[in-house]
Amino acid sequence: MFETVLFPIDPSREALEPEVKALEFARRDGSLLVLLSVLQPVSEVKHDHEALAGVLSQTRKRCELAGVICQEVERSGKPASVICDVADELNVDVIVMGTRGVNLESDSGSTAAQVLQLAPCPVLVVP
Repeated sequence: MFETVLFPIDPSREALEPEVKALEFARRDGSLLVLLSVLQPVSEVKHDHEALAGVLSQTRKRCELAGVICQEVERSGKPASVICDVADELNVDVIVMGTRGVNLESDSGSTAAQVLQLAPCPVLVVP
């Protein structure tokens, strides 16, 4: 059903549920799992590059242990825009991401809320 699953990596995420769901889709369908790390502009950095690289490395290892083929993509910019651009460029079938920080009442909304509005494909937001 899903040939390519996009999973944006965020070192601040507290739950592993989005990762579990992304791995489940990829394993079930024999999908390529694209691990996307987004480095934010310096003025907005909440996590350094080393923390993001560590989370990416750990996630890649869990993919390998699960027998899932993964590809790593690293980009810079505003997370929601980058996630949607990469989804479009790679023609992904689904984006799997967490709900952390979803705030539909703020002017700009959370990353997850923005991706829901802009994505070129279905988005599974996992609590």
